[in-house]
Amino acid sequence: MPIEPEKQARERKDLAETLRGLRLAYGLSGERLALRCNMSQTKISRIETGRALPTVIDVERILEALSVPDEVADELIRLARRANVDYASWRAYARVGLHHKQGELKALESSSRVMRHFLPAIPTGLLHVREYATETLSPTVDSDPARDVGRAVQARMDRQAILDDTSRSFWFLMTEQAVKWRRASTEIMAAQCAHMAEVNRRPNVEIGIVPREVQVAGTPMNIFVVYDDRLVTVELFSGEVVLRDPRDVSQHLHLFELFWSHAITGDEVSHYLNDAAEDFMR
Repeated sequence: MPIEPEKQARERKDLAETLRGLRLAYGLSGERLALRCNMSQTKISRIETGRALPTVIDVERILEALSVPDEVADELIRLARRANVDYASWRAYARVGLHHKQGELKALESSSRVMRHFLPAIPTGLLHVREYATETLSPTVDSDPARDVGRAVQARMDRQAILDDTSRSFWFLMTEQAVKWRRASTEIMAAQCAHMAEVNRRPNVEIGIVPREVQVAGTPMNIFVVYDDRLVTVELFSGEVVLRDPRDVSQHLHLFELFWSHAITGDEVSHYLNDAAEDFMR
């Protein structure tokens, strides 16, 4: 079920205050607890004051250092897991303007060095030509919220400048369906495929495509993006979930590696995409 922002903020505050209260109840200073946890005293302070969100692993280390009873520790760990998940609906983004979402993505990309996109259904915005972006950002069903499509498209196009930064690495892993799903006219689809073939030639970009005839021991359930090794965004019909628990990040990295191991890459991808572009125009 959706995560309510107000409830989540309250739970994060409760977590911080509870951890501080436990430390005080056990008679430990922040410095002594930091030594026991192998953390800095500054980090302990930031966690207890709510200025830093602790990971589930951070909370486990603190609870172990304090020898907190299992029943109390289990509840706090559940609270930490909930605190490390964010949810935002596309309807909420539309209310403030979808271009703001593009701005958030731009900031996230600018703070990351390695980005891995798993795309079982559709290419990501960083790979779009303008016409394809217009199609994908336009409302499709009556329940879709209204939005300023033109402004959102321009913001998406502006984001693509990040690909020019060769200090950053981009991995785009698609299924064959994502490439060939008829999301737009044949002319736009052909232009989209040809553009991706060109982007694949960039030195900091790797595109992989999993052919439909390949047997894979996994099911491509959701679009997700892993930013370095610190967080994952998962895309749903209704909105987006952000995961920060290191174990969730690790799980998605392993899934990415699994699907990537079955993908065609390099020049083979460029040939595949150019052939697809020609097929759309036949």
